[in-house]
Amino acid sequence: MNKKLLGLISMLLIAVLALAACGTSDDAGKDDGAKGDADSGKEYKFLSVLTGGTQGTYYALGGAIAEFIEKDTGVKTSAEVSQASAANMTALKDGKAEIAFVQTDIAYYAQEGEMMFEDDKVDTVSAIGSLYPETVQLVTLEKTGIKTFEDLKGKKVSVGAPGSGTYANAEQLLEIHGLSMDDIKPQNLDFGESQESLQAGQIDAAFITAGTPTGAVEGLNAVAKVFVVPVEDAKADELISKYKYYAKEVIPAGTYGMAEETPTVSVGAMLVIQNDVPEDLAYEITKAIYDNAPKLQHAKGKLIKAETGLDGIGIPVHPGAQKYFDEVNK
Repeated sequence: MNKKLLGLISMLLIAVLALAACGTSDDAGKDDGAKGDADSGKEYKFLSVLTGGTQGTYYALGGAIAEFIEKDTGVKTSAEVSQASAANMTALKDGKAEIAFVQTDIAYYAQEGEMMFEDDKVDTVSAIGSLYPETVQLVTLEKTGIKTFEDLKGKKVSVGAPGSGTYANAEQLLEIHGLSMDDIKPQNLDFGESQESLQAGQIDAAFITAGTPTGAVEGLNAVAKVFVVPVEDAKADELISKYKYYAKEVIPAGTYGMAEETPTVSVGAMLVIQNDVPEDLAYEITKAIYDNAPKLQHAKGKLIKAETGLDGIGIPVHPGAQKYFDEVNK
């Protein structure tokens, strides 16, 4: 009896192994809902979209964009909180995510190995497309009495994390106004921390580079009267002459309860993607983003358009994204 049972078990094992072998060969290449590269064999069953802090515009838009991508590509996609531009470029280089929001100036630095990327060049990431202007805002409260950049001397000012896009913007704007980080007491805070610290009187001002209206500044304005320090026209010209990726920008009257419009400058916001994401998947991702952009509830949604998707991009465009733009803009 035992011999018969052992023999039966042996036969069953042989049959199972044979079926498994057949399944491996027969099922190879079948679509199981994941998108991948037929040549490399790499499949994408999950995509991460790196955004920024929870009080910034990247995060506000990221969740909706991740939903568009998942719905239209069938690949599960999640928006992740991050330290924003510079950290996002490094994370994509290190393979920790596939897609990220980034400032156009920071993407350029990474590609060229300049500024904060001097010893850490990122050449494995390409553009999906540009999104909207990111306004450089020097935010304070009216009660501080700070009205000009020169008033920042000796003050506690949030400048973002070292190596961040906000930090670079702060450094360059200070420079144009004859100041440096040595002339202020720099505080390395994110947008949410800047809001809380301004509200508590722990800092005097904060550089915030984000699409307007920015959640952190709106939150601050709900409890105290906000003032955004203007960048005068001549200083904006000087800045743009030296750093080509800046543009003049105006914060409309009524934003943050301010009675008058405020002149300042901006850089671009864009989306980037790992180079090794297959062309067909990158095409579908790009199409999902730009075709669905009109559905975005955030004020910046109306600025995300296929016809301006290649404006201001200083790095190579992913072939899949380029295919999409070639189709819609022909």
